[in-house]
Amino acid sequence: MKINSILNRYIFREFFAPFVVTLIFFTFVFLMAQMLKITNLIVNYSVDLFSILKILILSTPFFFMFVIPMSVMLAILLTFLRMSSDNEIIAMKTSGVNLYRLLPPVFIFCLGGYLVTFFMSAYGAPTAEQAIRDLTFRILSQNLDIGLKARTFNDSFKDVMLYINDIDMKNKLLIDVFIEDKRKKDLVTTVVAPRGKLFGDQEDLVYHLRLFDGRINQVKLEGRSANSITFETYDIRLDLKNVLPVAESPAKRWKEMTLPELHQYLKDAGDHWQINNMLVRYHKIISMPFACFALGILAVPLGIQSKSVRSSFGLMVGLVFFLIYYLLLSAGHVLGESGRVPAPLAMWAPNIVMGILGVYLLIGSARERPFQIAGPIYRLWHFISRIGGHPA
Repeated sequence: MKINSILNRYIFREFFAPFVVTLIFFTFVFLMAQMLKITNLIVNYSVDLFSILKILILSTPFFFMFVIPMSVMLAILLTFLRMSSDNEIIAMKTSGVNLYRLLPPVFIFCLGGYLVTFFMSAYGAPTAEQAIRDLTFRILSQNLDIGLKARTFNDSFKDVMLYINDIDMKNKLLIDVFIEDKRKKDLVTTVVAPRGKLFGDQEDLVYHLRLFDGRINQVKLEGRSANSITFETYDIRLDLKNVLPVAESPAKRWKEMTLPELHQYLKDAGDHWQINNMLVRYHKIISMPFACFALGILAVPLGIQSKSVRSSFGLMVGLVFFLIYYLLLSAGHVLGESGRVPAPLAMWAPNIVMGILGVYLLIGSARERPFQIAGPIYRLWHFISRIGGHPA
């Protein structure tokens, strides 16, 4: 059979509309999960709209690793569900077209999803993650004094309690500063100053709080002695790694490495204490794109066997099976990182399970052998629809 036949072109074109709709919808849903972080940047750090849009755009490659396989599955499922409901599948079978002859456009469509997902997981997501870290740190470090809240005890810095009565936003001055410093063993230092200012070298990840015209009180716990001195200027070094988690290191972390970089890093890692985590990430990058094939093949028999139900139910079926896939992936992630299951098996198991299930159901559908795998889901959907007052 010719791959470029009229039938194959027709089926292939039918995939695009539901794919684009589901891709946009689920991308929007995933981006909504970022709103808490975005709200924090807007409210506490007065981040401009351009930086917010840049963060949202840079977040999409990571989401696409999950959204594209999900959209591929739902596009195929909804397409075959519509064709079954319109009796197009029956018409094709009557004309001598068996189910296997409908698979070439499915494979080509899954291949397209695989290539895009592989690029996003192997190159796009790691690069974007590092860019987000750099951008977020630049925003927070440039506006650290804005992020500090007035009349609030701030314990974000390790062993340092900071209280600021007011903040002069125009001059970026901290008014009436109180600090309790316990970074030295058996010594508690309290510093009180009417004014203070943050400054530092962003490239070296070092910030200092410079206080003016204040007093230092020190209490030695071991000898129960105390002393007090006044100062004109006094600098306190602040550890940004605790208040800004994105500032762990200016260098690229292994979580932000592309697939070739991670492969080379694993070769040189030896007995690194995070070797299991690295292997899990490496095999996850490789295995995630194959979800397009595993879930795409599964969607064909699900769509054909569910011809008597509405497209909304088909959407629910697709989401249920993707949820099962994601739960298997999450379980494999935990088991692989703990070392209880080899990383390759842990990351490839969801594809293997869904792939075997899809092939089994596909063969059964081709042999006109009905299955009831969607029956419980349909009964649940029917029950929910009746409660909501909508016909199933």
